Amino acid sequence: MKMDLNAIIEKMETGDQDAALTALQTYNKEKSQCFLFTPGEEEDRERLGELVLGFLERDLQPSCQLACLETIRILSRDKKSLAPFATRHAMHILIRHAGLGQGEGITPEIPDLEVIVEALKCLCNIVFNSEAAQEVGAELQLIMGLAERLKQCREPQWNHDVRFFDLRLTFLITALRVDVRAQLARELRGVSLLSEALDATLGLCWPDMYEVARAGFDGCSELPPLGRQETERAMEILKILFNVTFDSNRRKVDEEEAATYRHLGAILRHCIMSTSEGEERTEEMHSHTVNLLGNLPLPCLDVLLMPKVQQGSIEYMGVNMDAVKVLLEFMEKRLDRGNKLKETLLPSLNLLTESARIHRETRKFLRMKVLPPLRDVKNRPEVGNALRNKLVRLMTHIDTDVKHCAAEFLFVLCKESVSRFIKYTGYGNAAGLLAARGLMRGGRDPGHYSEDEDSDTEEYREAKPHINPVTGRVEEEQPNPMEGMTEEQKEYEAMKLVNMFDKLSREQVIQPMKIGADGKMTSLQPQELHYLARQQFGESNNSDSDSDTN
Repeated sequence: MKMDLNAIIEKMETGDQDAALTALQTYNKEKSQCFLFTPGEEEDRERLGELVLGFLERDLQPSCQLACLETIRILSRDKKSLAPFATRHAMHILIRHAGLGQGEGITPEIPDLEVIVEALKCLCNIVFNSEAAQEVGAELQLIMGLAERLKQCREPQWNHDVRFFDLRLTFLITALRVDVRAQLARELRGVSLLSEALDATLGLCWPDMYEVARAGFDGCSELPPLGRQETERAMEILKILFNVTFDSNRRKVDEEEAATYRHLGAILRHCIMSTSEGEERTEEMHSHTVNLLGNLPLPCLDVLLMPKVQQGSIEYMGVNMDAVKVLLEFMEKRLDRGNKLKETLLPSLNLLTESARIHRETRKFLRMKVLPPLRDVKNRPEVGNALRNKLVRLMTHIDTDVKHCAAEFLFVLCKESVSRFIKYTGYGNAAGLLAARGLMRGGRDPGHYSEDEDSDTEEYREAKPHINPVTGRVEEEQPNPMEGMTEEQKEYEAMKLVNMFDKLSREQVIQPMKIGADGKMTSLQPQELHYLARQQFGESNNSDSDSDTN
């Protein structure tokens, strides 16, 4: 039976619980999938919201409580009618029904989980849609109640839905309020709290200090996929941890903090090595894990390499490289997909770059996989389907961040050696990074890299004298266009070219550049162009004259 909004309001205004319950259940059933509301009814929806909140202050039977909260959940989808729910009074009512009130002693021995879940859903909608509600939530110390229940992550009384929407609400309030994020991180020791929640969710055991296994599967080479509910909760925890660790890799951490981050890093290694039900869900969980690993202080990433080498593990230089291999495969999969590279590719690419920069074994393993000894010298570095070719293609990508990160990754794998970098990418592709670093004249950036040999293949050694350093491949010999010209003709053609550059420069079509004393690119003025051309031909004529007199 369809009911008019005004008719529902009239039923609510009678104050009769049974009449209100019938009216609200009808409304909730009709609007359960409604996300777009009729314009012009905002005042009526606000009035209904006020009446429902009034009912929730009374001693109601659970079915009526649930119906009231379902109505608020539906009404709170409408951003234009949130005013009744964003007040301090309304938020206090909903926090109390969610069982998150502080020091009120209102949580019954056997809480009504359905009511709690519905109140949490209401709070998620309201906090997400209303800045005023976010502020009120911060004032009412909503995060304290959430943290208190997070501490009960191993208590059997809370079902999946309560835990999930606790986490979803925590994610929203920490994403939208910097002060709440800081409070959770510092005052409430959020990293330790959430690491414990993630540990409990995944059902972990600890064979060693920084070595993690799934309880009941210690020593197994292949773990069963995580269940759907565990995966959902784990991803929410990873997202909250991302919020509270956002600046961790940009500041120094003390010994105690470093131990906390290493503990978390060990759990994240387990996440990246785990699968979920379905490839799409697995990739989503790995994506959140990679995002969070990028926030950890760089020295703490050594936990990725700490597990002992076991049968079936990938060993390199005596180190377990399973996690690094998975990260590399994840990065290549994102690269092949090609969608929204800045958002999808850069977190994994940056993570691999920084890991390679700080850990010698990681760098050497990645270099073996990405930049194996060079054999193909006939094709340009950007041509082909090898991972090196794909990354070199990114070095000329239209997005500056994408091309910079791809170049930085390869540069680090080359130990920031300009000659080696040009060898694998070609000078034309490398020029952007070299110009930004002031390395156009060659040399090497100062860095903490071990000395290891760069052995050339026989194919490369034979072809090396014929490789064009700009394109990075062996080019067919081209006829000299100046062959047969006199010096005067050569100078005429050169000055003609200079004048063309001069014209384009004055019309601001191009900007001629030169390499300054610091190795960086600077503007070249028109008079400098003419001077350089004349100087070149002047020196050439002088040397010819000298040779004639001998």
